Amino acid sequence: DNRVSLSYPHIRTFVKEHLAKNISKQFPDVEAIAGIATAGIAQGALVAEYLNLPFAYVRPEPKKHGMGNQIEGKLEAGQRVVLIEDLISTGGSCLKAVVPVRELGCEVLGVAAIFNYGFQNAADNFAAANCPFFSLSDYENLLIAAVESGYVSENDVEVLQAWRKAPDQWGQ
Repeated sequence: DNRVSLSYPHIRTFVKEHLAKNISKQFPDVEAIAGIATAGIAQGALVAEYLNLPFAYVRPEPKKHGMGNQIEGKLEAGQRVVLIEDLISTGGSCLKAVVPVRELGCEVLGVAAIFNYGFQNAADNFAAANCPFFSLSDYENLLIAAVESGYVSENDVEVLQAWRKAPDQWGQ
């Protein structure tokens, strides 16, 4: 649960700084940051502050009352935007958030996340949407750290790798 990282200032700062530095390196023309509701909002705001860029966030669907906004904050047509998410599994929620930003006339440079499971369908989905992405960490590195810390044994890695290759078929 990446949201817990917000409760620890040193971890929160580490994530913020590394997301910002990677965004600056991979998307140097970025002009605005957009968090993907809800878990990408806090990290996105922190990154936008660090980079001194405008911030907005994208809801999964337009609000049912008030102004009916799907994008909260100010993005302008022509702006180059990077979206922030906490976790990428299939990429579905990220790519759903890309659509209204593009429809507004912004150029979505890509998506930055804290963690990604490395599912092949996520890579395929992002490629099909012509949307690059990166994450600070991934499932492979999580397994390495879990073994090194003794949280899981070497014998468990094969089972955990099998889950990652076909989570939708797990336990069948």
